[in-house]
Amino acid sequence: MFDWLIVGAGFAGATLAERIATQRNEKVLVVDRRPHIGGNAYDRYNDDGLLIHEYGPHIFHTNSAAIFDHLSMFTEWRPYEHRVLGMVDNQLVPIPINLDTVNKLYNLNLTSEELPAWFAARAEKVDPIRTSEDVVVSVVGRELYEKFFQGYTRKQWGMDPSELDKSVTARVPTRTNQDDRYFTDEFQAMPKHGYTRMFEKMLDHPNISVMTQTDFRDIQNEVSFKQLIYSGPVDEYFDFRFGKLPYRSLKFQHETHDTEVMLPTGTVNYPQTEAYTRVSEYKYMTGQVHPKTAITYEYPSAEGDPYYPIPRPENAELYKKYEKLAMATPNVWFVGRLATYRYYNMDQVTGQALATFRRIQEALPLDGVKSNVITEPRFVAAE
Repeated sequence: MFDWLIVGAGFAGATLAERIATQRNEKVLVVDRRPHIGGNAYDRYNDDGLLIHEYGPHIFHTNSAAIFDHLSMFTEWRPYEHRVLGMVDNQLVPIPINLDTVNKLYNLNLTSEELPAWFAARAEKVDPIRTSEDVVVSVVGRELYEKFFQGYTRKQWGMDPSELDKSVTARVPTRTNQDDRYFTDEFQAMPKHGYTRMFEKMLDHPNISVMTQTDFRDIQNEVSFKQLIYSGPVDEYFDFRFGKLPYRSLKFQHETHDTEVMLPTGTVNYPQTEAYTRVSEYKYMTGQVHPKTAITYEYPSAEGDPYYPIPRPENAELYKKYEKLAMATPNVWFVGRLATYRYYNMDQVTGQALATFRRIQEALPLDGVKSNVITEPRFVAAE
């Protein structure tokens, strides 16, 4: 008999399993249909002994000291600031767009004080801003939009930026200085021994049992449990009652090369050319010293594991139908990207899981009296 069944061994499931096991001293069974823990952050050593990320590069960054401190209980960190170059007009320039990007592309010598006016002279007035195209052209104009965003977005999402919600490109800043870091968060680091090792420590507790290569549906009627935490696709949980929620997927091509370094930086994006969107080299991220190197090409796909909820109004409306069902389902807590149909970074999923645990503590106090029906909201915003 388990107190909790947790579906999914990624950041949401592992964070909640550890909190419940250590803070509530209750029995937890974690199941995952994949043959490993760690979700999309799973990393492994390939046949050449190089540490790679099975599902593409995962760079940890956060502005939350509380989330960073929490994960620090399970890993040491290697400081790392990710940098990305884009192959634009047959030359490599910094992404996000910054002062050096513009000066190199246009053979200019602008200063940080002059660049805002240069952008403003090219920006197009858009009111109201609704789409991803609107966001970019209203800040930097159509030419830079076409060079950096339009082709990349079409590959990544399978549709034009004019068809996507403004949130997609609003995530990518434009800078007027020479800061070439992809992220500017206060805490930027990689787990010193990899993500999988961190997850192993999170789940290493006598109250936690883990079953991989196990589908929740195959065991839900065979295992006794009191409460369920579900981090899988919310539409699947309800047997696609209203139809499938649309996602974009990715295909990965992992390669090992007989050279110490291949790329000039951790990731190179291809917004104008190639079928893939980007190629990444892991030794920048892991700091591993090795005579060979491992890289990964990413190809967006309409088929495969669900990665990115497609942000369009009709998809949001469809999700609301499932959200209503989920809110009316007793003793089930829906947590994570797939269960709440939102794109979250790793720190945001961790924050959402920690916030959910606080709600659990409020709804199910450890006084020997447990409610059969949870009336607390089970959709908790990421921190």
